[in-house]
Amino acid sequence: MNSGCICCSLVGDFGASLKEVIETYSPERILIEPSGVGKLSDVLKAVENVAADLDVQVNSAVAVVDASKAKMYIRNFGEFFINQIEYAGTIILSRTQNISEEKLGTCLKLIREKNGEASVITTPWDEIAGKNILEAMEKINSLEKELIEEHEHHHHDGECCHEHHHDGEHHHHDGECCHGHHHDGEHHHHDGECCHGHHHDGEHHHHDGECCHGHHHGHEGHHHADDVFTSMGLETAHKFTEEELKNIIDKLANSTEYGEVLRAKGIVAAAEGEWFHFDLVPEETEIRRGAADFTGRICVIGSELKEEKVRELFHVA
Repeated sequence: MNSGCICCSLVGDFGASLKEVIETYSPERILIEPSGVGKLSDVLKAVENVAADLDVQVNSAVAVVDASKAKMYIRNFGEFFINQIEYAGTIILSRTQNISEEKLGTCLKLIREKNGEASVITTPWDEIAGKNILEAMEKINSLEKELIEEHEHHHHDGECCHEHHHDGEHHHHDGECCHGHHHDGEHHHHDGECCHGHHHDGEHHHHDGECCHGHHHGHEGHHHADDVFTSMGLETAHKFTEEELKNIIDKLANSTEYGEVLRAKGIVAAAEGEWFHFDLVPEETEIRRGAADFTGRICVIGSELKEEKVRELFHVA
């Protein structure tokens, strides 16, 4: 479509063209790339208005930002450039392979000042697969969502067990963590590390474990899990050595300086040119080498987390 703008003079033609593409080709995805200078907010509005009358939905808005020139573009082009960042669901940084880690961190900080929710792709394009970019665009792969769902499900012999009982008993053996909600029963926890119990009329027994947090309705009132545990989702462009990452994980696992950490998981770039995937549960950690991700991502779940200290630990600006 030439000689006009889909936001105003060509809005009718744009709608007709989009309808024709859908009816003729039945595509799975339609990519719309505006030319010239415009505001992403205006383009989104135009697309959403047209899409409302068709069998399609807008699932992502992407802005490509030159990481080496972002500061200059913000200064020189003001609202037009900033608008692209503010309304994007995903921001793909280009030329990240040509700049220092410090400059990349500065670029990321500038972007986060304008948009704290978008997925930001910091990894050089030749190091990641197209599916990684697509996952970022469509919010498919969320470490924080994954860990929270893990935390809320039943793991009888594994890391965490959440039970809701009214008249029965709950016994948890050899597992790491058990969170029980009971009304009339008893809660016994043997040989495990941590037991968080919520009881109405029952008793709370904890044997040989490291810690026990009991919440009794008759005495202290009900505590929802969200009142006890918090989660942090972080991103970093820092490249870690294996020794550095091991020291960080060790501090999270064995020190209360950063709060009581229940779970942590992450995918971060390695200084050697590969990527580390790590997993932490109390007294058990794993670091392995794996495929690159669209940016360094970390999720930490625990109670009374010292968020600023955790951010500093992972070199998050």
